[in-house]
Amino acid sequence: MAVEAKMRTLVSSPQIFIAHVVASSTPMITLFSSTTTTTMADPIQVPTKRNSNKTQSISVTKRTLSSSILLSIPFTAISLLFSANSAAEAEEAQLTHLGLERYIDSKEGFTLLVPSSWVKVEKAGATVLFEEANKGSNNVGVVVSPVRLNSLSDFGTTQFVADKLIQAEKRKESTKDAEVVGVSERQGHEGLPVYEFEYKVDSTRGGLKRIFSAVFVASKKLYILNITHSDQPANPLDDSKRMMLEQVLHSFDAVGSL
Repeated sequence: MAVEAKMRTLVSSPQIFIAHVVASSTPMITLFSSTTTTTMADPIQVPTKRNSNKTQSISVTKRTLSSSILLSIPFTAISLLFSANSAAEAEEAQLTHLGLERYIDSKEGFTLLVPSSWVKVEKAGATVLFEEANKGSNNVGVVVSPVRLNSLSDFGTTQFVADKLIQAEKRKESTKDAEVVGVSERQGHEGLPVYEFEYKVDSTRGGLKRIFSAVFVASKKLYILNITHSDQPANPLDDSKRMMLEQVLHSFDAVGSL
């Protein structure tokens, strides 16, 4: 009679009933199940009225309890998991189609896409450098250096930086001419401003070249990406190669703390 009175009290008062469930639940039940009414190891008898004279006993076992836990997991969580995997696979397939792969420098804190067939080489002054096989003048390089700036916008506008780049190119002895083709700005990691530039350089070292550049400042460091490719009149940069190089340009970004 004492047990039946206690159970009637729990069933008749939802607040007391929920408190009883939380207090007696295991960590797994507390995290995943919102419908389970008990976690007792042995079956219990819960009196429920079938009619005014008889009662029905309901047995709750470990097996039915486990089923309740599994069924209570939100389908949206499972759907999101599969969606994330599908998105990652789709991105990898697209990169493979474009002939690109992801490169991450966790030490310096930046990432970019690079042509998968290009070779990583060592060069003084470059943080990392990739060259096209047998065509070293076609390359993708990143330079990271400390600065006192907190943001690239503290240094100047995109046009101001573009002018500085062209002036630096024109000061080189090998440069015959340099011209800005395009200037833009985008947001990178956590809203980080990234400046992008495209310009042409005519040089005594390799003739006409197309250069894509991206610049940003993060954690008191200046990050500069330079993509250089031959653009000779007899063999101009084709659309497919240009699309690939633009993907590299737009992928240059900070990755935060790893």
